[in-house]
Amino acid sequence: MTKRFTLFLLALAVASGLAFSLGYISHSVPPTTSAAVTTTTSEVTQPASAMWPFARTPLRFSDPVTAASSFAVAYLGFSAPVVGAFQQGDSRSGEVPVRSSATGAITTVLVRQLTDDDSWWVLGAATANIQITTPALFASLTSPATLRGISTAFEAQVNVELRGDQSLAAIGTGYVMGGSMGELASFEGQITFTKSSTRYGTLLMRTYSAKDGSVLEASALRIMYAK
Repeated sequence: MTKRFTLFLLALAVASGLAFSLGYISHSVPPTTSAAVTTTTSEVTQPASAMWPFARTPLRFSDPVTAASSFAVAYLGFSAPVVGAFQQGDSRSGEVPVRSSATGAITTVLVRQLTDDDSWWVLGAATANIQITTPALFASLTSPATLRGISTAFEAQVNVELRGDQSLAAIGTGYVMGGSMGELASFEGQITFTKSSTRYGTLLMRTYSAKDGSVLEASALRIMYAK
């Protein structure tokens, strides 16, 4: 694990402390698709640092591994992920490794108990093969947004998507070109997007299998949209 990748994971973990001061209620209510412990919710504010689950749905998780597995399938798009054991951070947070197969690259899903009911929320995801340096965590984006980092992927292509808060729909798509065949190299590009109705959102970067088009790995970063 590189120093840069380790610092990125630490930044995602620290961001969870902003959850209660930066809360925002989205106006989109997408479907939910995975098994979980559920509770009845009314008008609940989405924690600012949380991508999953969506607060305005009843989906909640009493187990961090279940939360990570649900996120990997429903949000990141993995088809049949191999989900590892929960790795404890502090008393209310940690991470869960996810792979597309038993030998696939690791996507680290960061989870935390953010609310009074002690349910688990997903803060983001990171993989050593897609390391985002620009934008920064919680950066305020305008269109077109600049993307920088380092990556490696089949034929060098990393697919990019921007989403609004509490939504699986893309408001912008594109790709960047970095390294290939296991060799990390810098990428730089831009992504244009339509105006978001939400303050918060997600920058999602993924690579796909050349064999069947399935998701191999992903980095997901919490961002903001400029008003």
